[in-house]
Amino acid sequence: MKMIQTGSAPKAIGPYSQGVMAGDTLYVSGQIPFNPVTMKIAGDDIKSQTKQSLLNILGIVEEAGLKKENIVKCGVFMKDLSMFAEMNSVYQEFFGDHKPARFAVEVSRLPKDGLVEIDAIAVK
Repeated sequence: MKMIQTGSAPKAIGPYSQGVMAGDTLYVSGQIPFNPVTMKIAGDDIKSQTKQSLLNILGIVEEAGLKKENIVKCGVFMKDLSMFAEMNSVYQEFFGDHKPARFAVEVSRLPKDGLVEIDAIAVK
């Protein structure tokens, strides 16, 4: 196993790695919408927070030597599923024609009171 660490995503704020490469599979920890430079939530709306979470994932994926197209599954945790359409529009724009498997669930609270957290699995 190889721990993946990059400045293109927020530093881990707990006892975990940004990503772990195990064989040909990269497991990306849930990414809250922290700007990696300021370590603050990026915006106060679901669209800006979704975009930042996805950019954080991309930074980790690229640090592992992979591309967006290597992502095979995402998990989306949302504070309020009534914002699903707005989140989904950003998600669709980000991935384009590439469509990883995905689930989305509503949770009562996310770290730092963010609106969304997204994790990912990518394969070489």
